[in-house]
This record gives sequence, structure tokens and C-alpha cells, in this order.
Amino acid sequence: MEKDQKKKHVFRLNTFILLLSLPLLGFGLDFSVFGQRISLSKHFFGGKTAVKKTVDEKEFIKFHVSRLVRGEDRKKLDETGFACDTAIHSIHCVSTKPVRIDTRNMTVYIPSGWDSQNETSIQPYGRQGDLPKQISPVRMILYGNNTDPPPCEFHHRLPAVVFSSGSTGNTFHEISEIIIPLYITTKQFGSRVLLVVEDYNPSFIAKYRTILSRLSYREPIDAAANATIHCFPSTVIGLKYHDNLALNASDIPGGYGMPEFRTFLRTTFSLRYAYVSQVPRPRLVFLSRTSTRRFLNEDKMIDMIKDVGFQVLVVRRLKLASNLEKFSRLINSCSVLLGIHGAGLTNDIFLPTGAVMIQVEPLGLEWVSNTYFGNTARAMGVHYLRYRIDRDESSLAKVYGRNSSVVTDPRSVFIQHGNRQARNIFLDQQNVRINLTRFRETIVEALSIVTDSPAR
Repeated sequence: MEKDQKKKHVFRLNTFILLLSLPLLGFGLDFSVFGQRISLSKHFFGGKTAVKKTVDEKEFIKFHVSRLVRGEDRKKLDETGFACDTAIHSIHCVSTKPVRIDTRNMTVYIPSGWDSQNETSIQPYGRQGDLPKQISPVRMILYGNNTDPPPCEFHHRLPAVVFSSGSTGNTFHEISEIIIPLYITTKQFGSRVLLVVEDYNPSFIAKYRTILSRLSYREPIDAAANATIHCFPSTVIGLKYHDNLALNASDIPGGYGMPEFRTFLRTTFSLRYAYVSQVPRPRLVFLSRTSTRRFLNEDKMIDMIKDVGFQVLVVRRLKLASNLEKFSRLINSCSVLLGIHGAGLTNDIFLPTGAVMIQVEPLGLEWVSNTYFGNTARAMGVHYLRYRIDRDESSLAKVYGRNSSVVTDPRSVFIQHGNRQARNIFLDQQNVRINLTRFRETIVEALSIVTDSPAR
């Protein structure tokens, strides 16, 4: 009996010593406990699975960061680990090396591997040129071997994407110059990035939170509120911008065009209708303006549109448009979006494919109307109908006189007085009284398009 007890003690002691020694031996041993298979190599020090995962993450990050530059910039990135891509109205910089971001003064420390130190800066906003005043710069210091950067206080496994949310509160500029460039830059990472937001605008973050949460599964970092040293495995500073409300599938990083972006929006907001033929009855959403570029005979316009055969939904409250969850679904449930040239027409991105966007073009704004919204509508598979007003439909005819160059030759006003003064006249001083007889033809055409769509 005593001998058996000694054997048990020896067995327990040997087993205990063996278990302690296994991690030190580094063997990938597996055994069963109560029928469950246990891997010591996995549980004690990660084993091949953990090592492979770490390698895969590094390669994943490096591959997708590298896709954001091409040509000589890509060659420079491969050689040095840092490069900037500069195009018309667009600039962003990338590093495949670990970086330290001091959010107290928005300085990014990037190892150069040289003895010397270089410094550059950019404003991390989508569209470069004529930038909003509130966009702050980001300093990038490429430090040498003889420089000690500030020590890390927070370590992150995801790459950082640094951008500014300092915007005007204008939907067109928010979507065109921040949201679409952010999608272009980050979509390829599959939400595995950390957004670092400079000029943090709470109303912007709240408005677009649903979209931001699809591009990154982590909460955005408010740079000013998290004033410390953050360390990342790599970074993207600034956003890739293609053009006004545009995505060019052949441009870097490649593969993402307007159709993919619209599919992303439908998924993000759980939009019901992919095609206009799915909308139960012809519905038209009427964007009503209450300040500049107002429809002076709005009620009569609405009566005429109903008479043609549309159910009309009138949007007058800005608060509704700021709630993208609700507003995107309202737009998506309609066959036609109607409005005078303005930021509200940006919401045509939520229309189902095959729907119609009608833009009323005031005097002097024909080119910008077609460039900003006409091209976008066509690129996303939305029919675009333009209604160019006559001089008698513009309030400017009464203010300046029917034969004034402001009315007869708006282009000359831009040439003689400059863009700012001309915009003040045509954007801020102009209202419209629609010719109902002539405009009815456009409404009838829109009804014909949406009712003749396949599978209705």
C-alpha cells in the first residue's frame, strides 16, 4: 500500500516536470484530456499557426499598402518603404515600415534607414486644390539612424489611414471629397484598417458612422482627443481622389468603380431596391430648396407632376437628409429624383439602377451641372435628364434686365469678373419660375423611362 502511494507521488511529480519542460523543448506535441485534443505548441507559445498568422498579416498589409502607388513611386516604396502618389487634385503618402504618430501635433515618424533626416507635409484631404480652410497639415519626418523618435504609448496591429474630416457640411463635398476617396483608399483592406481622423468633426462622424463602420471594424481615432504616441505597422496618409463624385476602376488601387460603390452602399444601408423595375409604383422625390435657387412656383410644379402620374414625395427638412439611414432608404424607394442644381442631387447615389435623375440647370450653371451630376448619373446606370431653363424662367432677368450680359451671356461674367463673383450671382442670387408646359415634357419622358423598364 505504501509502495503504491510512492508510485503515485513519483508519477505526479514526473508528469508535473514533463509539463513544465515541454514549452522549453519547443516540440509541437498534442495530447488528449477528457477526450479533447490539446496542442501544447499552440497553447503555450502559439506554434506554427500563430507565426503563420503574423506573417500573413504583415504580407496582407504590405501588399495592399503597396497597391496605392505605381510606377516610379512603387519602385521607391519597394526600395525605401516610403513614397507619395501625386496626381491631378490628389496626393497621398504610404509607408510599409512601422510608424509612430504623435497625435498631439499630427506628426508621423517614419524610419528612413539613412543617417540624415527629411521632412515633408500634406493636407490629408481627398481633393487637393482650393482646399477648405479648416484642413490641417500632417508632418512626416523620415528620421535617420541617429534620431530617436518619441516612445510608443499605444501599439496597434492594423495599418493607420490618416485623413481630415474638416468639411463644410455640404453633402456633395462630403461624399465626393471624403467618403468616395476613403472608399477608394480603404475598401481593399476588408475593414482591417484603423481610421485616424484629423480635424475631427463630430457631426460628420455621426452622419457617416454606418459607412465608416463598414470600412473599418474599429472606432475611428479622434486625433485631438487621443493626444499621445500611437504606433502602427504601416500607414496611409491622405486619400486617393479620382474626380468629382467619380471612381475610376483603372486608377489605383484598381478594380473599384461606381457600380461597386453603389453595391457597397446598398449593402451598408440594407437598401431594398437594386433596379427601378422593383419599385411598386412611379414615385418622384422632389428636393425643395428654401434659400437660394428656389422654385418660385413649386406648388404648381408638384400638381403637374402628380397629374402626369407620379406619387410625389417632397423633401424640405435638412434634418431628414442628415439621417442617412432613413434618407437613403427614402431615395432608394423612388423612381425619379428631381431638383435644381445643388448638393442635394448627390443623393442620386442611392437610386436604384435604371431610375431617373432630373436636374434643373439655372443660367450660368450648365457646365458645372452636367460635370458634377450628369456624368455621375450616367456612370452609375441612372438615366439623366437635364432641363435647361430659358432666360425668362430665371429671376436674374428681373434683377439685371432681360438683355443684360448676365442673362444673355453668363460665360462673359465668369471671364470678366472671375469665378467667385460669378458664382455669387448665379448660385446665390438666382431663383427659378418653371415653364410648366415645357417642363411637363421632361416629366412625361421620365415616366416613360421608368414604366418601360424591364420586368415591371
